[in-house]
Amino acid sequence: MNKSIERRATLACLYAGAVWGLFWIPLRALEKAGLQGLWVTAVYFLVPTLCLLPVLIKRRKQIMLGGLSFQITALMSGAALTFYATSILYTDVIRAMMLFYMMPIWSVILARVFLGERIIPVRIAAMAMAFVGMLILFGLGLEFPLPRNVGDWLGLAAGGIWAVTMLRLRIYATHSAMDLTVGFFLWGLILSGGAALVLTPASVPTWTQTLPAVPMLLLFVVMLVIPGTIASLWGPKFLNPGVVGLLFMTELVVGAVSAAIWAGEPFGLREFVGVVLISGASLLEPIKRLVFASRTA
Repeated sequence: MNKSIERRATLACLYAGAVWGLFWIPLRALEKAGLQGLWVTAVYFLVPTLCLLPVLIKRRKQIMLGGLSFQITALMSGAALTFYATSILYTDVIRAMMLFYMMPIWSVILARVFLGERIIPVRIAAMAMAFVGMLILFGLGLEFPLPRNVGDWLGLAAGGIWAVTMLRLRIYATHSAMDLTVGFFLWGLILSGGAALVLTPASVPTWTQTLPAVPMLLLFVVMLVIPGTIASLWGPKFLNPGVVGLLFMTELVVGAVSAAIWAGEPFGLREFVGVVLISGASLLEPIKRLVFASRTA
């Protein structure tokens, strides 16, 4: 593979993870506006779907030509985020994030089974660093949060579905990342909106409730969410799914730091050590490749 593309794909995945680390900001704004439960996720998906409607209209023929494989990949990507967002509503945020980020393990196993990718020592070391970093960051000691309720299982399932999505992105690399982004938000809206209508029909938000949060959400979507989603659906085409899972863990780093800055969450020595370990895990293999490339140049 072209080294330049590999580097750009690595940066794209790091950036995508960082963007998802700010995921909580618009969700919290919608909650403060008075939206409840699953309707927060539905509105979150609605805004980028409307923004991308011109793209959907313009590229509808290309999207249709993608066939069933395209729709399955788009559906799974939307389902992963819907499950993840919903899991946060039914369990602790910490448990949801920890269980979702079992994802690198599933990614490595899937890459081995379906792509024949070797499970190399540096990847094992990176995963070990990442999980130790998560346990420290979230103050869980040695007690890993095993699934105990529906929210926990949704978080675990979300990570598994996203791991399969990354595998499919690698296998079906010809699908356009822009088209997949449209499908991602459209399927996410269908799934989250459908779940909200079925489970909480009495909590349909009014326009008066939603309007105060729309300007901030619109700016966030245009500046970060749409570019971040394109990056998250483009980068994995060129990298091992296990590596992608580790690169996306920048979400935890950015989430912890941004919550400390804007939400007043604690950030002391324990959080710092956890962030350093997770950052190191995300960068361990890319740095190894760079060092090896410089020595062989």
